[in-house]
Amino acid sequence: MSALELLSGDAQTFRAKVWASRVHLHQTDPELLVGLLSLDDVDRLLTSSAIRTPAVRLAQDGAVLPASRFTRSASQAGQPMTGLLDARKVLDLFEHGASVVLQGLQRYWPPLIDLCAELEAELGHPCQANAYLTPPGAQGFDVHSDSHDVFVFQTHGTKLWEVHEDGERREVRLEPGLSMYLPTGTPHAARAQDTASLHVTIGINQLSWRDLVDRVVQAELEGGDDRLPAGYPDHPELLADGLAARLERIAQALSTVDVEAAAAEQVRRFSTGRPSRLRGGLRDRLVLDAVADDTPLRRRPGHPMRLATADDGRVDLLLGDRTVTFPAWVRPALEALRDLPALVPADLTDVDPQSRVVLCRRLVREGLLEVVG
Repeated sequence: MSALELLSGDAQTFRAKVWASRVHLHQTDPELLVGLLSLDDVDRLLTSSAIRTPAVRLAQDGAVLPASRFTRSASQAGQPMTGLLDARKVLDLFEHGASVVLQGLQRYWPPLIDLCAELEAELGHPCQANAYLTPPGAQGFDVHSDSHDVFVFQTHGTKLWEVHEDGERREVRLEPGLSMYLPTGTPHAARAQDTASLHVTIGINQLSWRDLVDRVVQAELEGGDDRLPAGYPDHPELLADGLAARLERIAQALSTVDVEAAAAEQVRRFSTGRPSRLRGGLRDRLVLDAVADDTPLRRRPGHPMRLATADDGRVDLLLGDRTVTFPAWVRPALEALRDLPALVPADLTDVDPQSRVVLCRRLVREGLLEVVG
């Protein structure tokens, strides 16, 4: 099951009919969602780790509390450390009605790292993850709207959501196993019910058509920084004539833009600007020399793999955080590998045994493949 299917049900239907337009609810196996971040997981993070602000913030009665109310300082090897959570203060504030927000979980909590990476690969938009722990009966924030789309799912307790859509107010009761999609700008608020509530919000930071068009237009505006003519306030026709000429030049330039190249560049930008995915890479490096033609390998979950043609005809492998360039004759093997979630080097029959082992070792080193077991 893909990340998008987990949160939305039918991924194809979601893209075609719901994406960026309507509130959407989906019921799934509660254990799948609870396993991403449980109440016990949050307990360990808050009480038994060295988590620091701004990874955590607290809010109460619609206002964010000063970090000084729940953090402490310490030292490590003689160096000062600030912003460390004071677990006792956090628990006391929570007991008296404060909500705890865990921010940027896509950076440090492995299950949500994987979920966000898989969603990014499926959607082509950057994703982030926050979690909200709310005391029984409390509401962390008043009705508000977000500047990005969100998936919301409950992993502990029950939360009653007030959602406004098309001028109407509706209530949605979220329990573990039910996920909800809210498009950008949907007003909402949520209140925990009889028990403490823990929910996760996956934010989708949309890349828009305006972003792409602006980038293309800006490329055509380069070199156009010459000054406006002196005396133009008394002779605005100087501006009108000059502006007309420049707009005509830009229009002519835009009419010849290679849109396929611009689209390919957008794919390349997104596919090489994501965080590294190397969990387990230490063990892989330690057994790298032992990878042979029959070594079981698999694609690292959530790791993107896209192919592009380099300017010199070689093949570029876009790996999320980097580009690796190979000779053109390697392309058939890479195309075959793209369709194989699990393999042994011998499955890459388009290249000779020695070359495919060298190729697979390189891809293990780069983080695309991992050694099974």
